[in-house]
Amino acid sequence: MEDRKLTVRAVERALDILMCFTKSHELALTEISSLIGLHKSTVHRLMTTLEDRGFVVRDSRTDKYRLGMKVWELSTHLSHSDDPAVLLLPAMESLRDRLGETVSLYLRDGGERIRIQAVQSNQAIRRVAQVGARLPLSVGASSKVLVAYASPSDQEELLNAPDWPQSIDRNLYRLQLREIVEKGYAISIEEREPGAAAVSVPIMDRSGKIAAALSMSGPVNRLSADTLREYAPVLKEAAREMGLMLS
Repeated sequence: MEDRKLTVRAVERALDILMCFTKSHELALTEISSLIGLHKSTVHRLMTTLEDRGFVVRDSRTDKYRLGMKVWELSTHLSHSDDPAVLLLPAMESLRDRLGETVSLYLRDGGERIRIQAVQSNQAIRRVAQVGARLPLSVGASSKVLVAYASPSDQEELLNAPDWPQSIDRNLYRLQLREIVEKGYAISIEEREPGAAAVSVPIMDRSGKIAAALSMSGPVNRLSADTLREYAPVLKEAAREMGLMLS
């Protein structure tokens, strides 16, 4: 039983290491050690195994690691038939071309949101959205949309979690959630990122449940609160059409 526990712990640590590469495409051993809270010698042993199996590659010039081809090999076997990131990409591109700003797609994952798809603006000055980025649910238009359309029990679990930021008033946040459901959209101006503004709407599947949050974002000098509100109906209609594409 003890050997089994040690084996499972090693797997958990190896997976934690791989997840570090969602924060940066290249990491040094000390950076990984700090991120997962393990001693460098332990991390080094795990990295050696992952490198031998092709899941990470070490740059001999910098001694930094990056993901290896085995990760890509695994990803090519993912089923894309019902993947919103694939299914909705053409519609997102059309929306980008119509509005001229960056369009993103978010899913909720526990207490965070993850950007699963993004279509970058073609303008010289633009907001670049990194696919795979994990962001908090306490701030941002897309975060509030994902929470607003979650079940009441899920909402309370998030708001009462010990890691909920003390700077975010829970009662005010609840009021914002109700307003979002009434309007059908959320806007944010420099809530999470200085110089950035966004408007977000829910994509509802055929069963009436939220499937994802659709967002348009860009620099604040182009996207005032009034402009975001003007774009909201366009996003709502696009989200309605996207929802019909999902099973």
